[in-house]
Amino acid sequence: MRLAALAFLAGILLVQQLPELPSLWWALLLVPLAALAWRRPFWLIAVFFVAGVLWASLRAGWILEEELPRELEGRNLLVEGHIADIPGAAEHGFRFELDVLRAEADGVAVRIPSRVLLHSAYELFQPRAGEAWRLLVRLKRPHGYQNPGGFDYEGHLFRQRLRAKGYVRADIAPQRLESAAWRYGVDRLRDELGRRMRALMPEHPFAGVIVALANGDARGIGEPQWRVLRASGTVHLVAISGLHISLIAGVVFLLARFLWALPGTTVLRVPAPVFGAVCALAAGTAYAALAGFVVPAQRALIMLAVAMSGIVLRRRFLPTQVLAAALLLVLLYDPLSAMAAGFWLSFAAVAVILFVAHEDSAGSWLRRFGTLQLAITLGLLPLMLALFQQVSLSAPLANLLAVPVFDFAAVPLTLGGIVALGVLPEAVAGALFQAAGWLMQLLWPALEWLARLEYSQWTQPQPPLWTLVCAVAGILWLLAPLGWPARWVGAVWLLPMLLVRPPGPAAGEVWLTLLDVGQGLSAVVRTQNHVLVFDAGPRFGPAFDTGAAVVVPYLRAVGIARVDTLVVSHADNDHQGGVESLRAALPVARVLSSVAGLAATAQPCEAGQAWRWDGVDFAMLNPTQARFSRRNDDSCVLRVQSPHGTLLLPADIEARAERRLIERYGAGLGADVLIAPHHGSRSSSTAAFIEAVRPRHVLFPVGYRNRHRHPHPAVVARYEAAGARLHDSPASGALELRLRATGIEDSAYRREHRRYWYAGGSFAGSGVSP
Repeated sequence: MRLAALAFLAGILLVQQLPELPSLWWALLLVPLAALAWRRPFWLIAVFFVAGVLWASLRAGWILEEELPRELEGRNLLVEGHIADIPGAAEHGFRFELDVLRAEADGVAVRIPSRVLLHSAYELFQPRAGEAWRLLVRLKRPHGYQNPGGFDYEGHLFRQRLRAKGYVRADIAPQRLESAAWRYGVDRLRDELGRRMRALMPEHPFAGVIVALANGDARGIGEPQWRVLRASGTVHLVAISGLHISLIAGVVFLLARFLWALPGTTVLRVPAPVFGAVCALAAGTAYAALAGFVVPAQRALIMLAVAMSGIVLRRRFLPTQVLAAALLLVLLYDPLSAMAAGFWLSFAAVAVILFVAHEDSAGSWLRRFGTLQLAITLGLLPLMLALFQQVSLSAPLANLLAVPVFDFAAVPLTLGGIVALGVLPEAVAGALFQAAGWLMQLLWPALEWLARLEYSQWTQPQPPLWTLVCAVAGILWLLAPLGWPARWVGAVWLLPMLLVRPPGPAAGEVWLTLLDVGQGLSAVVRTQNHVLVFDAGPRFGPAFDTGAAVVVPYLRAVGIARVDTLVVSHADNDHQGGVESLRAALPVARVLSSVAGLAATAQPCEAGQAWRWDGVDFAMLNPTQARFSRRNDDSCVLRVQSPHGTLLLPADIEARAERRLIERYGAGLGADVLIAPHHGSRSSSTAAFIEAVRPRHVLFPVGYRNRHRHPHPAVVARYEAAGARLHDSPASGALELRLRATGIEDSAYRREHRRYWYAGGSFAGSGVSP
């Protein structure tokens, strides 16, 4: 069972690494493999591996069939459907998922994906989970940022079966429809529970945390609180996790068994342990339902079901068999759950706990619990570095403090409040919720202190796969039973993961990475020993910006721990929105900017500034002392010259600034690589400017189907006529160009790391493929 479950997982993982889904002719392999397995059980592993490949391919293929037709992107569609989840707050409105019943365009029925993700800023539209509505919407295919170290948003939406996203238009008012959709009953309950809890905890700073413990909806937790939870390694405590479900089931089991065994009950017909097992499973199922049956809850519930069935059937299962059964059943239910970080963290944490369960049980519970926390932190180290490029070193101590508070006080109080909502006055429920919040307030200063410690987090580049394999072997050696020889050897096997670093430029080389930040700009210029970041992309609200979501993860992924110079070209949000997050995450030695608001912490960028790094010359060409009336034309313009080629980064300058640059520098504007001015707007990239620069490569930093329709077709045509090779962010993702003695090497992240669920890309608004 254990090897079969791992083989099934391996087959699913293979599919997730492919640029295209494999042929279903793989199914033919099952016939000879099954015949071999009949005689030699070892071949059963191969059967499960092929079955994993086929099952993942089938499920993924069904989802891919629901692609939004390109001709329907950006068109007004009238759709009817059910609100499929709890609407959550978003910038300038809220987001929700809609299960589509029917759709039409211009009065003609059309076929669109069965579930879509929508944003609404319409104040009079306040839907609840399970309600049926008729809405006017505009949709497009999912298209997320693709960068080294970044979050795969497209993969996340694919796993959620969301093959289109868009927004609600107010041209036609949303219309509530009659609904009798019983299958949304749990979501309705979760939605109503969250609303009533928030009403009983008005303005409470930890209301979002308590609601998350009750119904699994963590969207009410503010970003400052998330930062503390991430830095202290306690994020898992605010989700309805396996630990919470196991605790509740255990308490219910003991209580039910005790009550059932009291005199006067029908113990002889139904033994008390059996009654306790049934009650525990019912309680665990109810709590998992409140969590929305997320992967950690699925894993815990299945393990609970197997364990309780052992009590009912009077059979004993090994813990590893229970874990293997949970793994297999979760993957059978949803093979794409293997794409989620929560899947790996949940199963890996339980595996570590089971592996170290051999340790001596002598000593106080505090000592044993502390040792367990250390083992979990060490056991999850490769996984955390692979997924997030960082791990909390304060997690063992933070969990030593927080787990008892959450699991033995806050969760019981919260569940007591939920029960009280149904049978007692609301004031009693409110008091219980407030008590749980008060415990959070007591605990929080300790978590904040741990999160602020100078060495509370270990960050490093994403390790190569081979180093992760070595690290897992080393950790198994370190955590082996007492008496295992030469445990120190395990630490040696960790060294490759901790010491191997990604390659970088040699002396005289310059590497440019245009990051994929959508409709915005962020570029990283690297020489042998120095790093320059040019802009940091847009900010979309207090909880999200591309500085934190794209720039910082990229820098960590390629091994950069310090920025030597940050250039903030001008004051537009799509260029400076992520600056503060970048400066908060990494030390920045110098800031150059044309933004007046940064004057206290930055030097002004001015034409004539120049410096030399590692045989590469940097020069600022704009702005001059004679300023323009439009701030775009006062953008910082940077030229980077190496022995192997020249880069030109002109930010958002327009035609007037281009003319001044031509007058001032003439042929000196020539560059091999040009980031198109103002994202390819028709207000820039004049014929005279293109003639002066004569670029070989032109990079368009634009968003997929952006509202400005950048780059303009006329601009694309001018660059093509000049013989330049064109690249854009939607098609390329992060684009890296390495200027070397052998020439210019270009690498597109979306192309090099293509997965079968990625949307196709082309020049947004032009329809011209690169």
